[in-house]
Amino acid sequence: MGSTRPAARDSERHTVTHRRGAVVAALMLAMALAALDSTIVSTAVPQIVGDLGGFSVFSWLFSGYLLAVTVTLPVYGKLSDTFGRKPVLVAGAALFLLGSLLCALAWNMAALIAFRVVQGLGGGALQGTVQTLAADLYPLEERPKIQARLSTVWAVSAVAGPGLGGVLAAYADWRWIFLVNLPIGAVALWLIVRHLHEPQRETPPGAPGARPRVDWAGALAVFACGGALLTALVQGGVAWPWLSPPSLALFGTGLVLLAAVVVIERRAAEPIIPGWVWRRRTIAAVNLALGALGLLMVAPTVFLPTYAQSVLGLAPVAAGFVLSVWTLSWPASAALSQHVYRRIGFRNTAMLGIGAAALILAAFPLLPYPGRAWQPTLLMLVLGAALGLFQLPLIVGVQSTVGWSERGTATASVLFCRQTGQTVGAAVFGAIANGVLAARLGGSGDLDSVTRALEAGTVPEATRRAIADAVHAVYLGAAGAAALAFAVLLLLAPRKFPVLKD
Repeated sequence: MGSTRPAARDSERHTVTHRRGAVVAALMLAMALAALDSTIVSTAVPQIVGDLGGFSVFSWLFSGYLLAVTVTLPVYGKLSDTFGRKPVLVAGAALFLLGSLLCALAWNMAALIAFRVVQGLGGGALQGTVQTLAADLYPLEERPKIQARLSTVWAVSAVAGPGLGGVLAAYADWRWIFLVNLPIGAVALWLIVRHLHEPQRETPPGAPGARPRVDWAGALAVFACGGALLTALVQGGVAWPWLSPPSLALFGTGLVLLAAVVVIERRAAEPIIPGWVWRRRTIAAVNLALGALGLLMVAPTVFLPTYAQSVLGLAPVAAGFVLSVWTLSWPASAALSQHVYRRIGFRNTAMLGIGAAALILAAFPLLPYPGRAWQPTLLMLVLGAALGLFQLPLIVGVQSTVGWSERGTATASVLFCRQTGQTVGAAVFGAIANGVLAARLGGSGDLDSVTRALEAGTVPEATRRAIADAVHAVYLGAAGAAALAFAVLLLLAPRKFPVLKD
């Protein structure tokens, strides 16, 4: 009898590990779907526009998806705390796959944009719930491993996306860039349904059989407010001038809705964005710091490819490689960050990473003109290592300060702030770059005209120098955002995060 008990325990442990491994595989597939869909469409735009038309509004293929993902993150975070991760992830994945199928069947650009929004509504559930489940499945000591795996999947998918989209559009049909999601998503869904078994949620004391309350009014207000403000930021200075009636109307509507969100959430029994998200020093500081991270990420992701092509004279593929090297060092640094934060703490590790990032970004304007391709490539490699040391300790740290019933909301809040930071950064740095270009070129010229010149293969020397100055100004702004994140952590974050025992 005594000899069979250890074997039984080993069998049980093996079964649990096997199930956890299957769930992790599902999470990695879901993360790949979300990451691929952010980049795979970009290289197929010419084929899509040639087939469906709508060149003047094609940018909404990206903006609509981004807006839907961003504004739904807080809603899905709260729902996962209320009903569990599994139903939210299953519903989000099903919605994402439905949107993918509809995109493949789109008959004009308006329909494709609408179906991209449907995809984004599901993508918000994928991004937030995958990150939350990763913390649920692993204790604090093991969380860096799963987060590093997810970062690697995101990096590989982000790099492979444009190439895969180009191949499918050129040799098959652009509709396959959406159809390819279906088998991947189906496998992820099957693994989740079969292997993810969450513990029974505790019934609130004194309320046996009570159904959870959902703040649907708050969810609608958050969705509407975020949609109005983010649309104003995404389209301002692009589709219309910043001080034009559409821009002012959207900002005014967004501010009114923001006041409505505050009123509704204060009265709600279970608010979508609870007040403790901003009352707790740790979470508030991390939210602000990751918002600054989203801001500074715009500098390399948006402006470096244009710099590499116009100033360095690289082909599009080579320019993409200059940017993509940071996706190699970021996951590696994130995986190794646990050895640092176990010794000096979450806050100090993140400050070390963002401090180094500020110096690297500030060094970019010091590169020689026109310079060699290896110089910005090396900076990007080191920048990825610095940001891996910054982001992962903050996400793991925040997830470790809350219990299961608050982890979805906390995780969604930091992801929402990072996404919002990217939207704000695109608007702010776009305005800075266009302003510098206009000043250097005698009052005329913007990034759109530069892009057209690149496509035509003619970039005058004066324009090349103006582009270099504009990108240098953007990188200095990004260095300022990194310095702001450093100051936030130094002044607001506690020296030791109040970690809960698993």
